[in-house]
Amino acid sequence: MVYIVGAGPGDTGLLTLRGREYVERAEVIVYDYHVNTQILSYTRPDAEFIYAGKRGGHHTLTQEEINQTLVEKAREGKVVCRLKGGDPFIFGRGGEEAEDLAAAGIPFEVVPGISSAIAAPAYAGIPLTHRKVATTVAFIPGHEDREKKDSTIAWDKIVGVDTLVFLMGVKNLPYIAEQLMRYGRAASTPIAIIRWGTRAEQTTQVSTLGGVAALVKEKNIRPPSVMVVGDVVALRERLAWAEKKPLFGHRILITRPSGTSYRSLEELGAEILEFPTIAQEDPENWGPVDEAIAAVDRYDWMVFTSANGVLYFLRRFLEKGRDIRDLKGIRICAIGPRTREAVEQFGIRVDLMPAAFRAEGLVEVFGSVRGLRFLLPRAAEAREVFPDMVRAQGGEIDVVTVYRTVCPEKHGKRLVRFLREGRITVATFTSASTFRNLVRIIGPEAIDFLREIPVAAIGPVTKKSIEEQGLSVSIMPESSTVSAMVEAIQAWALGEKGP
Repeated sequence: MVYIVGAGPGDTGLLTLRGREYVERAEVIVYDYHVNTQILSYTRPDAEFIYAGKRGGHHTLTQEEINQTLVEKAREGKVVCRLKGGDPFIFGRGGEEAEDLAAAGIPFEVVPGISSAIAAPAYAGIPLTHRKVATTVAFIPGHEDREKKDSTIAWDKIVGVDTLVFLMGVKNLPYIAEQLMRYGRAASTPIAIIRWGTRAEQTTQVSTLGGVAALVKEKNIRPPSVMVVGDVVALRERLAWAEKKPLFGHRILITRPSGTSYRSLEELGAEILEFPTIAQEDPENWGPVDEAIAAVDRYDWMVFTSANGVLYFLRRFLEKGRDIRDLKGIRICAIGPRTREAVEQFGIRVDLMPAAFRAEGLVEVFGSVRGLRFLLPRAAEAREVFPDMVRAQGGEIDVVTVYRTVCPEKHGKRLVRFLREGRITVATFTSASTFRNLVRIIGPEAIDFLREIPVAAIGPVTKKSIEEQGLSVSIMPESSTVSAMVEAIQAWALGEKGP
């Protein structure tokens, strides 16, 4: 089975629900240059990726090779997702791919996507139709060879359409303007060129048909761009919205799975680039955990220092046939609101929640620990300060590893390109491991890249690990939580933007 999926114009939020479903299901992903590769983070871990990008006339695979690849992978019994920028059937050659699949007897499904032809103008504040301004619209490929004797574009017909949208036409823009004026369009007709529409790099230039050739040369406007011709362009002065968002233009690197944690930054216009450098796995040996579970009623306190610790421990607890009621009489300490929320999702009440995890302060919160018995389910690698202090003051504590934090197998080529081109605004690290693993994935040059951009660290331990590599930390929240980190990034970014 082959799913021909439109990935949308670039903003990952514009990928359809059906499209994401098939991306998640696919065993093979064949994707293009204009696809936001953040979408690939939705794929299954064992998915095979085949890059079929076309950029500036350079084709990784010819169209015939792409078609053949789809047929061959489907015949191997694989579920194939052909991931195309925008919409597959709007200047995307999806029809040709579907024809070859049909001829080969391969079942396929087409998932429409939001085309840049409509999305880029919308993000620039330009409605393609408006009851008082324009009632007709045409979409035209702009990359036609100007040396052809017989143009396939009916210039005499389209010149009377209210709104014209040209795709793939930056190099031919002076020629396009010339043709439109030749066939009767006024030189004063407004034109907008929207580059990287819906992305953090989005820029919009406005001119007229008579002046656009000089503008292209002056601003060195390059693909990918969408051009809109018509009186609707003038509405941008009142309707521009995306570029007015306070964090528009910021792309923030997140080195842990973000979930919804950074949504408020997106709502303010920032683009989130997820590149998780840590992943969680089961411990190599459940033995010590199972022993603690079997004798759980001997503990006075159970201390959770992370949401992951909660989820891994209680999952194992239930797998071993225990019941939440078996925790009756044991007091629960959760470090931070996210950890507390994870505990409460199991229907368990939290008895103590210090605002921050500082070993010295935590022991003080418990008062005298002499004679008390603690269970600390946590990650494999963690500081020993708290357990050592408990033991030094006469308490007992069992530390059990309920999960391991590992460095995922990732390819950092795209991230390196973004860092090298200065397309990352802020790099965030929520632990020393996220920082160290980023350097491990990218290599030593990561340090040089990070010297050029602001770095955010969640707390002093992470900050120290970063600074030991000769880097400076520009953003650090007062409390070591992701929500506080988001607020600190927001405050920094708004300060950078100015009043």
